[in-house]
Amino acid sequence: MQILKTTLMGLFFGTFGTTIGGLIGVYVKKNSNKFLSFILSFASGLMMAIICFDLIPEALEISGIVQVLLGICIGIVTMIFCDLFVDKKSKKIKSNQLLKTGIVISIGLAIHNFPEGLAIGSGFNASIKLGISLAIAICLHDIPEGISMAVPMKNGGMSKQKVIFYVILSGITTGVGAFFGAILGTISTSVIAICLSFAAGAMLYIVSGELIPESNQLYHGRMTAIGNIVGFLIGMFAMNLNI
Repeated sequence: MQILKTTLMGLFFGTFGTTIGGLIGVYVKKNSNKFLSFILSFASGLMMAIICFDLIPEALEISGIVQVLLGICIGIVTMIFCDLFVDKKSKKIKSNQLLKTGIVISIGLAIHNFPEGLAIGSGFNASIKLGISLAIAICLHDIPEGISMAVPMKNGGMSKQKVIFYVILSGITTGVGAFFGAILGTISTSVIAICLSFAAGAMLYIVSGELIPESNQLYHGRMTAIGNIVGFLIGMFAMNLNI
């Protein structure tokens, strides 16, 4: 029953963020770079707080430093390979083929969403508080991803209904990842520790390699720094709530 609940939570948050992004990409004619930059930087601060105050401490509490470092390294390497796959496929497509670009991005991000779901599943195994915190952070992170899928598909001539359908479809793999994360966590405490560390490593790469660079690229100003700080402080506060 718990595995089913975790899977449904991963499915909901995984599809909700990308769907919101897809709707913005389809129906908002001009997306504010300042707003998107704030969302990205806020999500990065929130994720860093979760990594520092919950994921790594929780993993160290139930296992040793070796398992924790192993999990972090696996998480980082997994996200690097996911990014390389998306970059490789995107470069093979000509810039004027917007529709194909959007579809390739959606496939790449569907693969990219699986380890994020694994992180959510592992988080719920440790505590409800951690699982919900991870799910919300990843949901925020998925909003710009939904936009990045929807805009080229819409401009490539695809109908709005089909665009939203593909955007939702790409988020389903988050639920699949949550399912496997929940199952792996039932094996032993060492596996839970590695899964939590995996989540920390994956999120560390997302923050360092995606969120912060993208937020700075979208908007150069104090708003990105403020978003990062606000996200970190809210995350730190949330980690100390007794849920």
